[in-house]
Amino acid sequence: MKKIEAIIKPFKLDDVREALGEIGVTGMTVSEVKGFGRQKGHTELYRGAEYMVDFLPKVKLEIVIAKEDVERCVNAILATAQTGKIGDGKIFITDVERVIRIRTGEENHEAI
Repeated sequence: MKKIEAIIKPFKLDDVREALGEIGVTGMTVSEVKGFGRQKGHTELYRGAEYMVDFLPKVKLEIVIAKEDVERCVNAILATAQTGKIGDGKIFITDVERVIRIRTGEENHEAI
């Protein structure tokens, strides 16, 4: 099993969720996060004063799937989250050793 963590722009969430649903992803965790990379933030005006916004709002998706479904999932995220502009985000893929569904005690693939 693999865990895919994708950091994307918030306005792309619905498109990505829909694309993942179309390829059979049945569940994910979504968190609102803040961060920066090469984008570095930007300045904004508030009541006539300019201030620096260092951490930009992003959305973090966490998906645990079977190893054989990773490429389809990654391709769906890339196809829908990419704008071609700086700050599109990142995708991290890691191994998952064990999954347990709390309600039933099912483990691993049955728990996904």
